[in-house]
Amino acid sequence: MTTIPKSARIYVAGHQGLVGSAIWREFDRQGYTTLIGRTRHELDLRDPPSVRRFFDEQRPEYVVLAAARVGGILANDTQPVPFLLENLQIQNNVISESHRIGVRKLLFLGSSCIYPKLAPQPIREEHLLTGPLEPTNQWYAVAKIAGIKLCQAYRRQYGSDFISAMPTNLYGPNDNYDPRNSHVLPALIRRFHEAKASGAGDVVCWGTGSPRREFLYVDDLARACLFLLERYSDDAIINVGSGADLAIRELADLVARVVGFEGAIVWDESKPDGTPRKLMDSARILEMGWRPEVGLEEGIRRAYADFIDKLSVIESDALIEYQNCRSPIVPSFAFSI
Repeated sequence: MTTIPKSARIYVAGHQGLVGSAIWREFDRQGYTTLIGRTRHELDLRDPPSVRRFFDEQRPEYVVLAAARVGGILANDTQPVPFLLENLQIQNNVISESHRIGVRKLLFLGSSCIYPKLAPQPIREEHLLTGPLEPTNQWYAVAKIAGIKLCQAYRRQYGSDFISAMPTNLYGPNDNYDPRNSHVLPALIRRFHEAKASGAGDVVCWGTGSPRREFLYVDDLARACLFLLERYSDDAIINVGSGADLAIRELADLVARVVGFEGAIVWDESKPDGTPRKLMDSARILEMGWRPEVGLEEGIRRAYADFIDKLSVIESDALIEYQNCRSPIVPSFAFSI
């Protein structure tokens, strides 16, 4: 085990997003005093000269790469170029600059979508690149796989202590609730809340509701990130999940109950389901001693409370959309599952 000094310069790339903000909170809670973060307006991670200047000026000792272009099925399917190109640009710049200035350790965060669509369940780390990807998010997945391989390449050629972790589906504070490009759980929270508030009799969701998914509260992932930075140094990727899954229909029922929506849930089976099941085998990190602490129902309650706290901002954004002649709400959610 390597203890990271509390005064170490730690750069959290993407510190305002769902994952990055949770990592920032955890490091702050643990007493780390020199956390470094930049908004996308302050630093364009797609631009090599800007990234180089930032690394020369800030000289981070540890880097957590949580910055990425993310979105749901509709966004991935209709915007393949930015999902592939921008994610490649972001990770190539951050990883290469981390090597150039001699960062002590880098943690690259991937995604469960890197695994084959029909991978054996639960999915083990060695299943990577053993079959075709899910077509609806293959562009994002290919970029993430390239990031994993780049970390492995730097480790192999230069001995850089770059590691890669693969989180399962994440949710929690600071999530994205945009109905056009959010993931399944925040999409359901928003949709059921709006239906309850408007008195709607039903909510329409994409697909059959039969795919099974695993979920992890994002603050549990943040604890895992610090855990891995101090305890893990290996070429192989490592899964981080809760170890349990449920059908999307069951998830919808649970979210509706937490939100208080009592109407019907209608499934539009003409829309795609995505991968049938994604349950990851997280035995390696569990055997090392890390454990998730927040159960799914409690996590959804916390996420819904966060949504309510941010509701004025969300509604303001929707009004701007409307005034710009774009509908802020769609009748069914094109969430990524």
